[in-house]
Amino acid sequence: MNPDRTSPDAWVDMLSAVFMIVGAIMSLGAAIGLLRFPDLLSRMHAATKPQVLGLFLLLASIGLQMRTWWVWPVLLVAWIFQLLTVPVSAHMVGRAGYRTKHLHRELLTSDELEAVVQKAAARAAREDGSDGGRGD
Repeated sequence: MNPDRTSPDAWVDMLSAVFMIVGAIMSLGAAIGLLRFPDLLSRMHAATKPQVLGLFLLLASIGLQMRTWWVWPVLLVAWIFQLLTVPVSAHMVGRAGYRTKHLHRELLTSDELEAVVQKAAARAAREDGSDGGRGD
């Protein structure tokens, strides 16, 4: 028995397979980037960009395979939650890594955060000096 490749179900299955393969490759690329990239900022980029797109493709593949309408809102909520939390967590990890010197400064093309950190350090030094040396 030869399956009919022109039926809508066959097209949905093919699209779902493409989404699943591309999503898995994107997620694999993110994992390889986490292992292979040299510094925190590069790893952070590898952990966020392809991972969010890979997850979207995998969730879309699941939604296409389930063939029910009620699964789409659940998958959409899962993807939106991921889309909102991944950039925020990456930003926080990046700032913490910058402040603790866990990056290669020679790999930066421009350092826009240095002026902000220097200003905060100067303000903290002035506040420490203005309390009379009591330290409470």
